[in-house]
Amino acid sequence: MTCAEGLSLQRVSAPFCIICLSTLRRHSSLSLCTVFQEDQFLSDSFHTHTRTHAHTPQRGHLQHRPIVMALPDTAPLLVGLLLLFHAFGAWAIVEVNMEDKVEVMAGETAQITCMFTTDEGLGGTTIQWFYVLPNKERQRIYNKEPMHEAAEQNTLFTHRISLNVNGTAAVLVIRDVGVRDNLEFICVIKTLTPEEAEGRTQLQVFKSPTFPTIEAVETGISVNEKDPSKIGSCRVKNGYPKPNITWYRNNMPLRNTPREVVVTSSTTIESSGLFSVQSELTMKVKKEDKDAVFYCEVIYFVPGATKMTESQHINITVYYLPTEVTIWVESPKGKIKEGDTLELRCDNNGNYPSSITTIKHQNSEYSVENKTMVRTNVKRLDGGVYECTFEETDNFEEISGSTKVSVNYLESAVITPKDSIAVMEGEELKASCNALSSLQTSTTWFKNEKLVSKGNTLSVKSATLETAGMYKCVVTVPEMEGMKTSSTLQVNVKGSPQILGPDVQEVETYETTVNLTCSATGFPAPTIMWTTSDGKNLNALQTETEDGAQSVVTFKITSNVKVFCNASNDFGSKVVEFNIKTIQTPTKSPNIKKESKGFVIAIIIIAIFLLAILGSVLYFLYKKGRICGRSGKQDFSKRKSSKDNIVVEMKSDNTEEAILLGVNGEKQQPNDQ
Repeated sequence: MTCAEGLSLQRVSAPFCIICLSTLRRHSSLSLCTVFQEDQFLSDSFHTHTRTHAHTPQRGHLQHRPIVMALPDTAPLLVGLLLLFHAFGAWAIVEVNMEDKVEVMAGETAQITCMFTTDEGLGGTTIQWFYVLPNKERQRIYNKEPMHEAAEQNTLFTHRISLNVNGTAAVLVIRDVGVRDNLEFICVIKTLTPEEAEGRTQLQVFKSPTFPTIEAVETGISVNEKDPSKIGSCRVKNGYPKPNITWYRNNMPLRNTPREVVVTSSTTIESSGLFSVQSELTMKVKKEDKDAVFYCEVIYFVPGATKMTESQHINITVYYLPTEVTIWVESPKGKIKEGDTLELRCDNNGNYPSSITTIKHQNSEYSVENKTMVRTNVKRLDGGVYECTFEETDNFEEISGSTKVSVNYLESAVITPKDSIAVMEGEELKASCNALSSLQTSTTWFKNEKLVSKGNTLSVKSATLETAGMYKCVVTVPEMEGMKTSSTLQVNVKGSPQILGPDVQEVETYETTVNLTCSATGFPAPTIMWTTSDGKNLNALQTETEDGAQSVVTFKITSNVKVFCNASNDFGSKVVEFNIKTIQTPTKSPNIKKESKGFVIAIIIIAIFLLAILGSVLYFLYKKGRICGRSGKQDFSKRKSSKDNIVVEMKSDNTEEAILLGVNGEKQQPNDQ
């Protein structure tokens, strides 16, 4: 079936048909379809072209949508009304304006605003909200009619949404927004005419991820590896939208480079809908990477901005072969001498773990512990070239370095002539002292700890007996403290003996026995003889000294006498005279002894008398009760006293006679004791 001009007629289901009219009004197109019974349509005729239009803006533009109305039994009347509305331009205009997107952080409240305009006002306006399902279908979540409004039941938003209408603004409020709310929402405005328009807004939800964690490989990485080696892994959790991870080395971003740098990432969608991302960095390392700093940077999104978070910085252990080996003397510092402890240290500019370090000297090889070799009590033969060799055990590559060690020495001092020398009195004394050394030496001569000469040669133009003695030659190395050697030389001067002391010596004594000492110098050692003025030879004990001889004689004297000390050798003799005078001890007078004895006896008698008086006084006081708390009636037991109780023994210097005296001073016989 066809409609008249400007009309299209289509059978829906008997006995109804649909009539559609279209026209142009206010630069907008509007379509109208009316459903009526077929017989009614056949009895009516339409000669007027009817056109209606509605405006539905989407993102600033209007969207066309047909409106269908079913009007049974009153089709002619309604068609007439439609034609009337068309004739007078009474079709309503509806417009909707919405933002393209609304951004909100997860857990917060989102507000989606639907701005609309209509010619009919709010009284007859219906507001509906939908969200778009993954299959592009719509799911209504809120419906507001003139007399009723409510959230749809059994939806994701049933208990979390509300609608605030203020004038021509319909604001959909979504509480506790989650990442699953990241959807497209549709606002539909309908009027009674009926006209409708809709707008769309994308709700974008954001969730900041956790702080990134980074882990470096625990083992070292060799620069000789053919393929890229794992450097570390970086992980960030629970972000929305999906965060991005970028690796950095020394503040420079790393990008995938074939056979050099490989960055692999994997994404996990958690049950909450959040994204967790893990990234792994593998690369071929170089020697300079031993000091490199690696870290990862996480870029994530928040409403209206992009943020970045850096992980902690990590370092890696890079193994690389050395290009140079160095060996040096660690101890002692400075020059080395025999007897020192030598410590050699060997190092290289590599750090390969699978390696062996050895030190060779001449034909000997020494193991190295902690890069150090120690030799104690070194000798001059320990000097020479020491070679340190580094061997990488994986590829058996070797590299060496060497150093020369000098061990300084000072041999024992040697004096010429050796041990001793004898010269005639008045002749020249000459001796030399030398010590073989690797360094410059200094020589000095001492006698009796006193410096007598400097230099290798000891020289005396005219020797005297005083020149004789023990000389010590000391050789030192000024450059090194502690290097010293010495030797001794006995110098003897040939000549007639000399006796110490004056030629005549006076000796006075009270004793009947006298000791005489005679010391003589000379070489050969002189022989000492003792004689008296009356021609007697005295036996004496003779001992040799450093520069001569000494003799001691002991004899009894009864009167004044002269004793002679005669020292002689192959070159002459010398005599010393001792004049000995005896001194008599003074005799003691008998009267003096008697007076002395009587004086002592008198003192003793006076002391005894005083003691007797003191005893009497004490006895009297005791009887009177003045002492010891006793009364005068108490008895006093007196200890019996007799003449035998006090005895004094007097002994003379010249006799063994003992005198025993009683308290009365009378002499007691020995048997009375």
